[in-house]
Amino acid sequence: MLNILRTITMKTFFALILFVAACASPAPTGVPDGPVSAEPLAEEPQTRFIIETVAKGLEVPWAIVFLPNGDLMFTERPGRVRIVEGGKLRMEAVYAVPDVEPSSESGLMDISLHPDFPNNKFVYLAYAYNEDGKFVKVVRYTFDGKTLTPEKVIIDKIPAAPNHAGTRAEFGPDGMLYITTGDATDWELAQDPASLAGKTLRLEPNGAVPSDNPFIKNADYRAEIWSLGHRNAQGIAWHPTSGLMFQTEHGPSGFEGRGGGADEVNIVEKGKNYGWPEIWGTKTKAGMEAPLLEYTPACAPASLLIYRGDKFPSFKGDLLFGCLRGTRLQRVKVDGRKVLGQQSLMNNNLGRIREVAEGPDGYIYVTTSNRDGRGSPDETDDRILRIVPIE
Repeated sequence: MLNILRTITMKTFFALILFVAACASPAPTGVPDGPVSAEPLAEEPQTRFIIETVAKGLEVPWAIVFLPNGDLMFTERPGRVRIVEGGKLRMEAVYAVPDVEPSSESGLMDISLHPDFPNNKFVYLAYAYNEDGKFVKVVRYTFDGKTLTPEKVIIDKIPAAPNHAGTRAEFGPDGMLYITTGDATDWELAQDPASLAGKTLRLEPNGAVPSDNPFIKNADYRAEIWSLGHRNAQGIAWHPTSGLMFQTEHGPSGFEGRGGGADEVNIVEKGKNYGWPEIWGTKTKAGMEAPLLEYTPACAPASLLIYRGDKFPSFKGDLLFGCLRGTRLQRVKVDGRKVLGQQSLMNNNLGRIREVAEGPDGYIYVTTSNRDGRGSPDETDDRILRIVPIE
């Protein structure tokens, strides 16, 4: 069984010191030149791999998708969509979002492809903007092979702030678009049924509200809401065996008076309440869901992949997510709703790790986030890296 680390809540006097410490990460040591080994979970072979650089000199690459031909398209937080074609980074941007408003943790965030992308060429971007206040919107574009053309606003006016702006916008196995939103640093919005903040939203690909959303007949709730009570979820993925939706979520910072840490992995289900700001970490309350896992001290989970490939056989069906504060790739082995064990990979080697994606080649791709103002970048940061097993 997993032993989850917990810390004793510090006195309010030390809250600011905790906040400053949480914002800093150990200096990255760069990409290892040779093989890297990870201690195996019980009764499995040791994993050995090399880390290859796919692209470098980037500015906070936030999300990755792979096109049908294998090219890698990604976002940079200041507002650029870029592409690695045939293994080589195209120097000019595919598209620059004109109204993006990057600040602190927010900016251009997620990118996703429509399930029928090979035919319709639809690309979805989630980003923060300023219009008499800060908000997040999701916009659909058409990709012609060279650039993106704005085509339709799917949803906008999601409350945001420089911090706690979310956002993942990913298609589920039901073909619907699921969007995680932050609480915009206004805690109470996460429990407000009339607000889109601190929620998981569910929409049809064209932005319409599905008729089977949980609150569609409740006038007190926004019809887009799928789940509520979230602080700032930045990872979402569905398990291919159980069909369960998993999310990673940032817990409270030390300066908020809730002790710091308590980052979460949740199983998120229709119509359920995940408690923020009334419960967090190991706290419980009737009618609210406790996390599957919590991490204290904080690891700052910023992504989520459930591995499906065959290049890492022992990883199949496992959760993988990048840690910003924890400067590692975290692996969690699950069986349905049960945690079987977990493992930290590349601990401190690369600095702050954000995105984790599986390529069509079955390799694992990660991005660093050392130039986000809280890391210690070297001359090659930020980078997209590929993890390749050694047979």
